[in-house]
Amino acid sequence: MPSENVLRIPPWLRVKLPSSGRCGGTAKLLADLRLNTVCQSARCPNKFECFSASVATFLIMGRVCTRGCAFCNIAPGRPEPLEPDEPERIAEAVRRLGLKHVVVTSVTRDDLPDGGAGHFAAVLRALHAAHPGLTTEVLTPDFGGDEEALAAVLAERPDVFNHNLETVPRLYAAVRPRAGYRQSLDVLSAAKRLFPGVRVKSGIMVGLGETDEEVRGVIRDLHAASCDIVTVGQYMRPSLAHPAVQRYVHPDVFEEYAAYGRSLGVPHMFCAPLVRSSYNAALFAGKSGGNCAPA
Repeated sequence: MPSENVLRIPPWLRVKLPSSGRCGGTAKLLADLRLNTVCQSARCPNKFECFSASVATFLIMGRVCTRGCAFCNIAPGRPEPLEPDEPERIAEAVRRLGLKHVVVTSVTRDDLPDGGAGHFAAVLRALHAAHPGLTTEVLTPDFGGDEEALAAVLAERPDVFNHNLETVPRLYAAVRPRAGYRQSLDVLSAAKRLFPGVRVKSGIMVGLGETDEEVRGVIRDLHAASCDIVTVGQYMRPSLAHPAVQRYVHPDVFEEYAAYGRSLGVPHMFCAPLVRSSYNAALFAGKSGGNCAPA
């Protein structure tokens, strides 16, 4: 990574805390049902906005990841066993929150033979059985490139399949040392090939040391991988133990990223400083009142 470079947070990234008391209510409901959210684990800047709207992105399979990506605030280590009743608890949270669209993500579970694909599938089955008409999005790990694991998730018919590239290929060794850029692209291509009707989505963060031309290169690769939705947001340092922000990208530049993707033919470009991969995700499923927290 580039050398330490502490930058002042610009005005467009200062988040106003909401006055609504619903934020605490959402947090309490999730705690009562023993559910994790990426909103909390990843210290998302949009957490207060989303919790105030009674929405959250569910984080399944625990709060410990078998990988240690440099940008991420989720702790690496040895995960706990899977909880068989987690799918039903998520379905109950959806009922209580009155959600119409749900986003489910997870820690990476390289310790499991299928990478956790079976648990993703169980969550989708529970959601669809309890809530007919609900639209769903999954944000999955790469499953080690295992197409059978990927197919097990897609067989449960999520409306949107999301797998993030996170950064440009040059920075993978520093930012995602146990992942592969090409493997992640192959996961996205395989999702569309295996289930052509699913909407495929991916995204990256900027501010880790990439150039604008490298960002455009990733957008080209995602278009070639048949992505329907691409997100680009600003990297925000979760703590002093994480890599320093190398640049704060101006909102006008995010607009340029979006225009470039649209010029290539990407159907949906969602690019702005506070965009995260599942922020306002329901917009892409044609529903309101769904999850808006990032993942």
